[in-house]
Amino acid sequence: MQTLSVPAVLESIAPVSAFTTEAAAAAGLDSRATYRLRLTVVELVTNTIVHGYQEANLSGTVDLRAEVDDRTLTVTLEDTAIPYDPSKTPPPSDLHLPLEERELGGLGVYLALQDVDSFRYERVGDRNRSVLVMNRTAS
Repeated sequence: MQTLSVPAVLESIAPVSAFTTEAAAAAGLDSRATYRLRLTVVELVTNTIVHGYQEANLSGTVDLRAEVDDRTLTVTLEDTAIPYDPSKTPPPSDLHLPLEERELGGLGVYLALQDVDSFRYERVGDRNRSVLVMNRTAS
C-alpha cells in the first residue's frame, strides 16, 4: 500500500499526479489507463482544494492511498472539506451546444468519473471518501 498526504493547496497537484502515475506503474496499468486514472484523480483533488477547502475558507489535507491486488488498483481519496459526492454531479445539460455557448463548470467531474472502472463515495464521520478502482487489465 502506498500513501500520500498533501496540504489542500493547488501546489499539491504535482505530487498528487506523480503519486497516481507511480501507483499505476506499480499496478502494471498501460499508458492509456494510467492517463485516465491520473486525470480523474487530479480533477477530483483540484475540485476538493478549490471548492471544498478554499471557497469554504477551510484548510486541511487531502490523503491518498493506493492498493493493488490481483485484479485491481484502488485509489482512495479522503479529506475533511465540505461534504461533496462527485457521483451526484449531473452531466451538463448543454452538451449538445457548441463549446462557446456552454455554461462553465460541471464537465470535468462528469468526464473524470467516466474514466475509471468503478467509483464509490461515502461520508465517514467528518471525512469525504472517494474510492476509484481501475481493473489491472484495463486498456
